[in-house]
Amino acid sequence: MSFGDPNNPYNQQLSQGEPRYPHQAPQSAPPQYGYPQYAQDPYEAYPSAGMPGMWGAGVPPLAHWGHRVGAFVVDAFIIAGPLYALGFVDLARSDDPATAGPGPFFAIGLVYALSMGIFQLYKEGATGQTIGKKVLGISLRQEADGSTLGFGMAFVRKLAHFLDSVACYLGWLWPLWDSKKQTFADKVCSTVVIKIDRG
Repeated sequence: MSFGDPNNPYNQQLSQGEPRYPHQAPQSAPPQYGYPQYAQDPYEAYPSAGMPGMWGAGVPPLAHWGHRVGAFVVDAFIIAGPLYALGFVDLARSDDPATAGPGPFFAIGLVYALSMGIFQLYKEGATGQTIGKKVLGISLRQEADGSTLGFGMAFVRKLAHFLDSVACYLGWLWPLWDSKKQTFADKVCSTVVIKIDRG
């Protein structure tokens, strides 16, 4: 008595070229072992934080030192320019410029400078841009996810600029060679300054 082909116990018809072994359930791919694979660019995995073309697809270009200095100069002129101009008006109106003290125009300039400084700080925290940063097409962002800092953290970062000045102003120059183009204040507060579309 013949039991047929031992490799085909159910006498199934095999097509040409089909291997002669019992049918087996498909198996899933074996688990992969070893180190997890991370993206080459650590910024690629960051969420977009609601900003098209930002952290979701890789961090935008970092602002170079010249852009940052330019924005600082524009902001300083906007804040301090009227203060000095009004101070000179007081000086011109005095009888003896050599002994003239601060007058009413200088006081108005002082109130303006303080108000504009607070406004600039608010704008930087809320949008990432002071007027100077907007003109130069750069923006201050959280390094972790590209979000804006908020007023409180923007104020803390301004205080942290003390660290940039205390070591012979070295921190202000640090973005020239730092891989993330950060000042000491940026490193302490985990912030970066990026280039963005001016439109």
